[in-house]
Amino acid sequence: MHRASSLLLFALSLALEPAAAWAAGAPPLPALPAGAEAAARLIDRPTLEAPIRFLADDLLEGRGPATRGDELTRLYLAESLQLLGLEPGAADGSWQQRVPVVSVAAQAPEKWHFDAAGKGVDLAWSQDYIAGSGVQAAESGFANAEVVFVGYGIQAPEYGWDDFKGQDLSGKVLLMLNNDPDWDANLFEGGRRLYYGRWTYKYESAARQHAAAAIILHTTPSAGYPWQVVQSSWTGPQFELPAAGEPRVQVKAWATEESVRRLLSAAGKNLDSLLTAARSKDFHPVPLGLRTSLQLTNEVRQQETGNVLGLLRGSDPKLSREVVVLSAHHDHFGKAPGPEGKDTIFNGAVDNASGVAMVMAMAKAAAALPTRPKRSLLFAFVAAEEQGLLGSKYLAANPPIPPGRMAANINLDSANIWGATRDVTSIGLGKNSLDDLARAFATAQGRVLLGDQFPDKGHFYRSDQLNFARIGVPALYLKGGTDFVDHPGDWGKQQVEGWTEVHYHQPSDQYSPSWNFDGMIQDTRLAFFVALAAAEADTPPTWKPGDEFEATRKAALAAAGP
Repeated sequence: MHRASSLLLFALSLALEPAAAWAAGAPPLPALPAGAEAAARLIDRPTLEAPIRFLADDLLEGRGPATRGDELTRLYLAESLQLLGLEPGAADGSWQQRVPVVSVAAQAPEKWHFDAAGKGVDLAWSQDYIAGSGVQAAESGFANAEVVFVGYGIQAPEYGWDDFKGQDLSGKVLLMLNNDPDWDANLFEGGRRLYYGRWTYKYESAARQHAAAAIILHTTPSAGYPWQVVQSSWTGPQFELPAAGEPRVQVKAWATEESVRRLLSAAGKNLDSLLTAARSKDFHPVPLGLRTSLQLTNEVRQQETGNVLGLLRGSDPKLSREVVVLSAHHDHFGKAPGPEGKDTIFNGAVDNASGVAMVMAMAKAAAALPTRPKRSLLFAFVAAEEQGLLGSKYLAANPPIPPGRMAANINLDSANIWGATRDVTSIGLGKNSLDDLARAFATAQGRVLLGDQFPDKGHFYRSDQLNFARIGVPALYLKGGTDFVDHPGDWGKQQVEGWTEVHYHQPSDQYSPSWNFDGMIQDTRLAFFVALAAAEADTPPTWKPGDEFEATRKAALAAAGP
């Protein structure tokens, strides 16, 4: 078949209409195994819709970790992979990597009392504050502890930044800002949030100071989501991997901006003045003249969830020892207590039944290939992402294949449900060479590859590709675009922001027959071709020179050997 006809067929297999943007003289597309174009056409609406409808059904009760719905989800995924003809991918030859978890259900008081020089201020549970246990014990808390404002709570020597300045903060309650410094493009990468801005980092940072507790000041702009997300995400049992001797705070808390302003006012402090002071490298911790006590009683349970792993073995005798990992998290928040008649099931249709369906559709397409790619493909449906990326963290710490033989990770989390787009997003664009593959295939679709279109939300550090990156694996986190066909330019961002405001981590994240699957099909076919190209290439993807994960990759490659 001559080049023009081949390109037309390729464009049709990738997108919903021919790729007018693909022109003669464009760079050649990356190599793919034979039959890839035909296999991509198996990725269609029924293939995507059916798993979403099942996984987001009320019968699975929100797929909370270590629940019956979680067990049913894992059984369904394992049997689906077996039906496609894949091999079990866990190290013990099974379909599931068992993941031990600890659930801690904390009971907090209805009022949290603070003393400001004899003036008492109370914060109301849920309305003003949320608190969970930082330790895996029947009780946690502290008594008569001093509250200290520590700015962003960041120690980043590479930026010359230290909010603690060597002060002894042992046993204190640290009030911290969310996010990281974002007003200077040369400092913490400006508006693109780094891991320093994640809530997980804040509690880890406070624990390294031997603090008793940390309170994160919530605002919608700094968190990237409204207060209702904190209320839903931090209510009920919280899951962790078993403690391994790492530093921990007794209590992990959040508080609303209005309630913090009320506390500071009682102590004669002004939040705006403190915010201004925190925007300097010269900032020092500020004692607030507040003291407080808090005691939690906790129900602690040793439980288990699991990562579902399926392997499509590659065709090359040597390169088949390496894998390209395609991942999506299968969990959500389960079922919350509530009055009869109220919807209390967190179905997680978009987040992340849709991502699971995309990866399963790629497994179906890959299994249909007449010629398998040189490297193997590992399809990984990971657990407990919503609890702090726990399943992928466990998988990264206990990999069935050495990290140096993981050629790449492609992660999918929360699909586009609004239709075809002229663009597609690589979260963390510019970090590694997978972007070059994604850009080539996006061009073939007639689309443009863009970086994170909501950089202030720190998405690269909020899904499972982070844990693969942390063991050195070049990772691509693909998301839908926002420039929708047949809609004005700002319509797409309005849909994404509106969905986040209303449905993110809420029972209303449900499947609807009104979803437009065109964009999801585009994005899944794109991810499929990137995965195949990475699996077919003579050399694996690499981090860009100087990237934060480059040194770890070099060490992993050396450890894996030739």
